[in-house]
Amino acid sequence: MSELLIEGGTLIAMDAVRTVAPRDVLIADGRIAWIGAPGRAPRAGRGVTRERLRAGSAVVLPGFVQAHVHLCQVLFRGLADDLPLLAWLKERIWPLEASHTPRSLRVSAQLGVAELLRGGTTTILDMGTTRHHDAVFEVLEQLGMRAVSGKAMMDVSAGAPKDLLERTRDSLDESDRLRKRWHGRANGRLRYAYAPRFILSCTPDLLREVAARKSDDGGLVHTHVAEHAEEREVVARLLGMSDLAALESHGLCGNHVVMAHAVQLTRAEMRRAARRGTRFVHCPGANLKLASGIADVVALRAAGLLVGLGADGAPCNNRLDALSELRLALLLSKVKRGDARALTPLDALALCTIDGARVLGLDAEIGSIEVGKRADVTVVSLDGLHQAPLVEPVSALCYASSASDVRHVVVDGEVRVREGELLGLDVGRLTARARTEARACATRAGLSA
Repeated sequence: MSELLIEGGTLIAMDAVRTVAPRDVLIADGRIAWIGAPGRAPRAGRGVTRERLRAGSAVVLPGFVQAHVHLCQVLFRGLADDLPLLAWLKERIWPLEASHTPRSLRVSAQLGVAELLRGGTTTILDMGTTRHHDAVFEVLEQLGMRAVSGKAMMDVSAGAPKDLLERTRDSLDESDRLRKRWHGRANGRLRYAYAPRFILSCTPDLLREVAARKSDDGGLVHTHVAEHAEEREVVARLLGMSDLAALESHGLCGNHVVMAHAVQLTRAEMRRAARRGTRFVHCPGANLKLASGIADVVALRAAGLLVGLGADGAPCNNRLDALSELRLALLLSKVKRGDARALTPLDALALCTIDGARVLGLDAEIGSIEVGKRADVTVVSLDGLHQAPLVEPVSALCYASSASDVRHVVVDGEVRVREGELLGLDVGRLTARARTEARACATRAGLSA
């Protein structure tokens, strides 16, 4: 048997009382076994091997939770810049997604998971493309990411190429097959989410069938809503109602439904969604790049909604850095509300730790560092020039840090990043393969890379 002791550093536990204090953390059998004063850890038992991670002047906190990403799009970083949402989808993203092979999708997922882990993200909610999604789960299982993931579901064109479209029954059958194979795999580290892409790409029959698949074992529904004004105008013209209302009319609401963006939601829609328990994800970087607007996170939270944080896809961000998104969420909330106190650093940190875990229904297991929870831990160095002088660690973390400051990452008790180095993956070889596969996808899509 082995244990892992994280020594030194300042613990930001994100527990109910928001503990911030010097603490050591002992991990055993994949869970947090003990938290206490530095140098006071219980002795290792007979026959137990104890490994140590030095934290020093770093902060020790829960692994970041990103509740909306697209691993299938990471290979397309830089191939879809400077376009509004609908043109971005029709002219670039959908043709590129349709060009994926199992090999290119695997490389895209590897590249995304590597970046996420290296930046301290330990849990994601991921939406794939319509095909080859086993390749994504195989990467998630191999590289040790905690993930809820699902293939995109699209049975209406909405301008998408034919190779991306599915028949309704085929989309449902393939999603059911994937769920049966992957939900609960890897000791519960992997879970499945039905992922109807958005209202314009799904028939009412598909949406109603997805709604009927609500389960009691942690399965989710993952979709997009209220992202861009142009999108909302098209929906209103075609359906005579908002996208949120249309999804709700087909039964897609409640505490198992996670909707990304919510930029365009009205106050009345926020209140109605809160009564139904629907969860939302703020993606500030992507919303800025696509000129979608700024989601009012303060208003969403005030309405009683659970809100998480996500980078969205690499082509619309272009990075998957949780600390960058956290900082944007902090700063944009102040501008949106005209109030420098609108969101505090701990509020913003909650979006991608304990509140992100709640959005995914995983808060009993992850999202805070407490005895008995799964050991998903990120250690972030605060000794950089850009963080000095170190006076207040939470401020230094949330306002001044980035992915490059992450020192150690632990997922389910296993060390995945040590001293800033990603373990178990040749990064140089991966980036070379990514360049080759990106060019091949672009060629198949009729684009230039």
